[in-house]
Amino acid sequence: MAETIAATAAANFIDGEFAPSSSGRTYQRVNPWRPSEPVGEFPSSTAEDVSAAVAAAERAFPDWARLSAAKRCAYLAGAADAIEGRVEEIARDMTREMGKPIRESRMEAARAAAIFRYFSGEGWRALGQVYEQSGTGAAVYTRRRSLGVVGLITPWNFPAAIPTWKAAPALAYGNAVVLKLATDAPLTGLHLARAFQETGLPHGVLNVVIGSGAEVGKALVVGPRVRAISFTGSVPVGHGVREQATRAGKRVQLELGGHNPLIVCGDADPQRAVEAAYAGAFWSAGQKCTATRRIYVHEALYDRFRQLFAERIASGHVGDPADPETEVGPIVNERQLEEVLAGVQRGRSEGGTLVVGGERADPEAYLIAPTVFEDVSDEAFLSCEEVFGPVTSLYRFQTLDEAIDRANAVRFGLSASIFTGSLEAAERFVDGIEVGIVHVNSQTAGADVHVPFGGSKASGYGPHEQGRAAIEFYTEEVTVYRDV
Repeated sequence: MAETIAATAAANFIDGEFAPSSSGRTYQRVNPWRPSEPVGEFPSSTAEDVSAAVAAAERAFPDWARLSAAKRCAYLAGAADAIEGRVEEIARDMTREMGKPIRESRMEAARAAAIFRYFSGEGWRALGQVYEQSGTGAAVYTRRRSLGVVGLITPWNFPAAIPTWKAAPALAYGNAVVLKLATDAPLTGLHLARAFQETGLPHGVLNVVIGSGAEVGKALVVGPRVRAISFTGSVPVGHGVREQATRAGKRVQLELGGHNPLIVCGDADPQRAVEAAYAGAFWSAGQKCTATRRIYVHEALYDRFRQLFAERIASGHVGDPADPETEVGPIVNERQLEEVLAGVQRGRSEGGTLVVGGERADPEAYLIAPTVFEDVSDEAFLSCEEVFGPVTSLYRFQTLDEAIDRANAVRFGLSASIFTGSLEAAERFVDGIEVGIVHVNSQTAGADVHVPFGGSKASGYGPHEQGRAAIEFYTEEVTVYRDV
């Protein structure tokens, strides 16, 4: 582990080389399970570093865009091979720097390889359509053209998957990339740069810069040489990114927060629904935009569900994220810990009843016990705003229409789930719920690599990510009339 950290610490990846920030400034990242244990020193980069990365990307772009799609995508296949060869190493680094339980970290590292593998196939997929001109019968067709330099701003909660699902299509479609990693989880993202370096990726095609949003992120967003910005993070920061980037004439894609409901109908299997609720609300310590924040249970099943849910929480494994048995690990940092505890306190002050949890569960670690409220009004803070931690609330309902209306009564629209044995109820839910991702008899979290991912309402802006949907953001479509 020490060798891995030494190989990548205090290093941006610009123009094919790992190098410290031009400022020489660094910051220390600590292990959220044991904050006295440093993970490594990383660069506090500046706008000057961003400028160097963008310049490298600009130089690399013309040749990269002219390269055939199949040849570009061969580098993605190579990166997938490299990541598959070090899944365990990436997973250990992820767990140490941001606290994700090791079993989830392993799945995420493997998922990063799968994303690269999927997009490596874009070199053999259609990049346009052929039509016939209505007047002459001559050909008219469309083709996709890469944008240029794109800026990717990624969060800490999925430090392998999200940088991958942004970078993979951006590269596959011929763009050059400047990737800003989250300061709370830079080590995991640097593995992606290492993987591409090993493939012999042309210098400057992928650049990685580590630093604060105020310096590095802003420089990407306002810089005139960056054509597009893809951002995943909080709603207020995302709105600021959109305003600044659109003012500068850039394309913008935002993936923001969620306040995701799970509806448990009276005919549902309560044990199966409880398992989904537990995983959705508490895995990754609830630090997912798709985490289950509200659980609506039919009044006929409510007491049984509540009992089983409390029993499942009592039997859960909470603690050291390096332990393969652990299901719920620590919050990423002390500031997030304090914000979650403040949300819990506000829930209590507004009349919510604490069923379980709500307290710090370790004197040193940034660990919060799985927390469940009930008797929360639909207008209360916990019913309307995202608390980014292992906190969820239970609600009773009488009719499915009532549950759907209440589930929709928030500004977010990312993910939602229903548990039912009725096809008719499932179809009513699919038709009526106002979200971008709908689950029937599965948890609210989770997404396949080959289908679109994204939300509606305040949860997103611009084209969705992943799958073939990614081509809409990372290319522009050109219509060509060809007359002889």
